[in-house]
Amino acid sequence: MVLLVFVDLDPDLAALDALGGFSVLRTGVPPRGPLPTLARTYAAPEVDHPGEVYGDPIIFRVRKVAEGLRAPEPRVAASVAQLGLAARLWSIALGAAAVYGHLPDLDPELLRWDPDGSAPDDLWLSEVRALPVTAIGTVVGDGHLGPLETALRSRYRVSRGLLRGNAASALAGAWRQVDRWARTHGRTDVADRARTLAVGLLQGPGLAGTLDPRTLRRRSCCLYYRLPGGGLCGDCCFDRPPDRTGGRRGTTPRS
Repeated sequence: MVLLVFVDLDPDLAALDALGGFSVLRTGVPPRGPLPTLARTYAAPEVDHPGEVYGDPIIFRVRKVAEGLRAPEPRVAASVAQLGLAARLWSIALGAAAVYGHLPDLDPELLRWDPDGSAPDDLWLSEVRALPVTAIGTVVGDGHLGPLETALRSRYRVSRGLLRGNAASALAGAWRQVDRWARTHGRTDVADRARTLAVGLLQGPGLAGTLDPRTLRRRSCCLYYRLPGGGLCGDCCFDRPPDRTGGRRGTTPRS
């Protein structure tokens, strides 16, 4: 018999601290405010919001990533930026659902984002209120990843398949992190909840078919190899970086 241990959400979501920076979520008022909400971030770029220091938060973030990594083209930086935010959202949601047995409401209106920040100081939840773990796909997928995909595609030449592959890869990474922590600490209940949720999500709308179900390897590429000094990610669909000179070397995805 498996003993299920559920913990009520605490005001600081302190139980997430043990899972690491990508899973940690700050609560309350950001010290660097005013920060845009993620609802504002996903909005059309022509909407004017006086007083905000970042202008269009997505464009600001992509430019920051491009400058930091010396990205050769905007779509590469857009992919890396989206992958990072997707990893944050999945890590928080899956970690909380697995550890607490409840999900904090991550409504885009409640989450403030610092496009100039890094984990865990980039996201702040203004109010902690609990949702059932069954809402995780709606909360993250419909509430964030769908609008983020639309926002990025309206600003940059980046494919839907790439962005959804990023979202699935980020979820798989979050699952591995929670699973490692759970097994290290003898929390089989946490590991089981994380697995059940992750497998269901990867088979669900928007993510189904993006990863190999046996190996969790991608069926698309995030373009990280195009960065100076960049190689292939551990779950890349390629065996070796594609030939950017027009040849065919390495362009066949691995199965």
